[in-house]
Amino acid sequence: MHSLLNPDLLTLAAMMLLTGAVGGVIAGLLGVGGGIVIVPVLDLVLAALDVDSAVRMHVAVATSLATIVPTAISSSRAHHAKGAVDRDQLRRWGAAIFLGAIAGVLLASRVSGDMLSAVFGVVALIVAIRMLLPLEGKHIADAVPGGPAGQAIPFGIGGISSMMGIGGGTLSVPVMTLFNVPIHRAVGTAALFGLLISVPATAAFVVTGWNVEDLPPGSLGYVNLIGFAIIAPVSYLTAPWGERLRKDWTIWSLRATY
Repeated sequence: MHSLLNPDLLTLAAMMLLTGAVGGVIAGLLGVGGGIVIVPVLDLVLAALDVDSAVRMHVAVATSLATIVPTAISSSRAHHAKGAVDRDQLRRWGAAIFLGAIAGVLLASRVSGDMLSAVFGVVALIVAIRMLLPLEGKHIADAVPGGPAGQAIPFGIGGISSMMGIGGGTLSVPVMTLFNVPIHRAVGTAALFGLLISVPATAAFVVTGWNVEDLPPGSLGYVNLIGFAIIAPVSYLTAPWGERLRKDWTIWSLRATY
């Protein structure tokens, strides 16, 4: 068992503190979910700590998913209290997203860290391009499709999200709005989807990484408990700093323009 004063543990804790701070500030600055920021930052931190590249991305993804759990619980409760959760959509997609999340972890545990990085990079690029396109208020259908095709969509959302270490909102919100789901209901429902992704995916990463070697200290399977304990609260506390920077930058830009 590692001593609490072990230099490796202290260094890991310090770097996780840095990860949470950087992830929170960037998430607040750009207005994006924490997972899509925390995963690449955590991957860089683990590389600086000389964690084996074969497991580094797996640990980053799994730990990010673990940090999403408390946030998803709080967010889903808040949206449910406001009546912003589409229960019909939850019933239609919930099981498929849950199963997709588990399938994504099983696939992730069998591919290399480079492959996980490639999946993350490609999907993040697609999300970024989508954010740049003028798609507000536009949809491709008047309702979410049913049948096997309708179930393939949430299954894919769950699978890709668990392989990327992100919650449900990054993918499910734009997809639901394309099928004419009002944005406030899409966001509220996505909070519960985040819970249906993060909980089973975190548990599955613990199981699939149980006997894996060369993991950083303080790991339970692929989930690093030190990172979980530090990143979630620190990113929560520092996100408002990023939001403040974004507002200050907007004000400065307006003044410079006029």
